[in-house]
Amino acid sequence: MTYTLGVDIGTFETKGVLVDAQGRIVASAATSHKMIVPRPGWAEHRADTDWWGDFVTVTRALLARSRIDARDIACIATSAIGPCMLPVDATGKPLMNGVLYGVDTRASDQIAALDARIGKDPILATCGNALTSQSVGPKILWLKETHPDLFAKTAKVLTSTSYITWKLTGEYVIDHYTAANFSPLYDVNRLQWTTDLAADILLPESLPRLMWSTEIAGHVTPDAARETGLAPGTPVTCGTIDAAAEAVSVGVQAPGEMMMMYGSTIFMIEVTGHPVRDPRLWYAPWLFPGSHASMAGLATSGTLTHWFRDQLARDADFAALAAEAEASPKGAKGLICLPYFSGERTPIHDPKARGAFFGLDLTHTRGDMFRAAIEGIAAGTAHVIETYDEVGAAPTKVLAVGGGTRNAVWMQATSDMGGITQLVCQHTVGASYGDAFLAACAVGLAVQDDIGQWNPVVRVVRPEAVEAYQRQYPLWKGLYAATKEIAWGLGG
Repeated sequence: MTYTLGVDIGTFETKGVLVDAQGRIVASAATSHKMIVPRPGWAEHRADTDWWGDFVTVTRALLARSRIDARDIACIATSAIGPCMLPVDATGKPLMNGVLYGVDTRASDQIAALDARIGKDPILATCGNALTSQSVGPKILWLKETHPDLFAKTAKVLTSTSYITWKLTGEYVIDHYTAANFSPLYDVNRLQWTTDLAADILLPESLPRLMWSTEIAGHVTPDAARETGLAPGTPVTCGTIDAAAEAVSVGVQAPGEMMMMYGSTIFMIEVTGHPVRDPRLWYAPWLFPGSHASMAGLATSGTLTHWFRDQLARDADFAALAAEAEASPKGAKGLICLPYFSGERTPIHDPKARGAFFGLDLTHTRGDMFRAAIEGIAAGTAHVIETYDEVGAAPTKVLAVGGGTRNAVWMQATSDMGGITQLVCQHTVGASYGDAFLAACAVGLAVQDDIGQWNPVVRVVRPEAVEAYQRQYPLWKGLYAATKEIAWGLGG
């Protein structure tokens, strides 16, 4: 038998699967880690333990559970949260914790300075994206300006997937899809690193080599084999960001098809027939040459439900909370939640936005509040869907994936508010399954069209007309507009 291995490092959990040539999952494994929040607006991981340590733990568990010979693994593909910023020294040793994707808003001052110096229009024209908290370039500038001692020792700046690939192969690489998030250092028109806009941030030689996601970056080294139990010489792909691998896992391939990922954040990827460049959304080359993607993401989704349970419902698990929310009527008895507990990404790109429950009275229960939190996330998602409509890229097919697909209240509220039908596939493992498929494509064991046989659709969630949502959604949008200056005045 021939197998492929896929491992994904997420915000709170690392998952891995071993898959046979027909797409059957032979073994799965997972381990958890925490997001480090040293101060408001910051979000970090420890690269050596949360990323590489988890990869080793999960890979060894997969080999032990499957009892297969590691030499029968034809290819390995990885994905991880992104885009992240990790400076390493000349030996590849991390110089600090990895700075996470758009939930980390520490570089707001650098974004403002770069916008003023370069201009927003030239940045959008060259990079395909406005500078936001998702952009890695300003975070590198933050490192240079605030920690010059660490910056002086920096030989390379990696992202999370790049670090795993380097640990496995000794090669510093990054895929084009991830690199497009390194604005203003990546030119989406020429598909290469650029110094045209900001040569003073970092030179291209300190960034990883550019590749496509399914290209072979290298092979498992003897040192990596000893740590992981993998066979030396096993091919390893370049890899990609977790959300992209998750989109692949449910069959997003043709223009108009969108992935809706229910995880620590809501993240959306739509494959498009041409570049969609709008400052409210993100653009990147897709995983394969000649294709394009338009992305959007909320800042807190699953993270907000975790916060709610940890702070307000320590006596309950998620199943109990979901039951309480289901018992609450749609609209949560007039209670509205702004889900901006870590600022917000698309479409408002406001790192100073703050969360709120509005409309509380003495009749409201914990179930009402949890429903309101879920409906607040659904409203944020609907706001993004509206934005896609406005730029002429309304999705024609939405495929849902992630742990949140098990929450019927969340799924239905998202369909109702967004006016979208959602398809759920048989395997909702997520990015690690997409990684295994990409690994199979990389070595000729599969082609892109095979994903429909690997992972067929098994459930459909259709939108319903809900009077409470039709009344409350405009009020939800108005609440942010009415309170944003108050949030800005709070600082942080």
